[in-house]
Amino acid sequence: MSSPKSMQIKESVSELKKLLKSSPRLIFPRIRMLLEIKKYESTGGISKRMLADAIGVNHNSIQTWRTLYSNGGIEQLISYTKNEGRPSVLSDKEHQAIESKLNDSKNGLRGYVELLDWVENTFKKKIKYNTLLKYTNREFGASVKVARKSHVKKDPEAVLAFKKTSLKSVKKPVKKQQKTTKK
Repeated sequence: MSSPKSMQIKESVSELKKLLKSSPRLIFPRIRMLLEIKKYESTGGISKRMLADAIGVNHNSIQTWRTLYSNGGIEQLISYTKNEGRPSVLSDKEHQAIESKLNDSKNGLRGYVELLDWVENTFKKKIKYNTLLKYTNREFGASVKVARKSHVKKDPEAVLAFKKTSLKSVKKPVKKQQKTTKK
């Protein structure tokens, strides 16, 4: 079995603890790794697997972090740039138009296929069905509805008149309990 890789940590324990308190949660394990290495400097070092078990991360992460520290020091180890991912298929203007279309109670959209047709006709863009589905779920919290939608051309006054003139009440009649008294 090979001996553990020995590293010299330039920062003191107190500096690392201060850095630990002021850094974001994502950087905690990296700084804890440096503190553990600092503990075992006098005994000849600690293996990456033992270090991974002590911190609770994968040994490959330990290897990557040790390499980052060796190459660039503490600055490179604690620097973290979030990958923003792919740019959006839809622009901000298109986003706002879709939002207003979804929030319009009289829009008449009955599903994502109609929304997809509307987007393609309005913006002259070819978008995949799943792309639009995931986009509307993520951005607007929209989901496929199971219940039937009310008809777009339904007259609200006619609904009120129907409710007032219907013969049977929707509610079940409540039976009154009679009090029994002993004589």
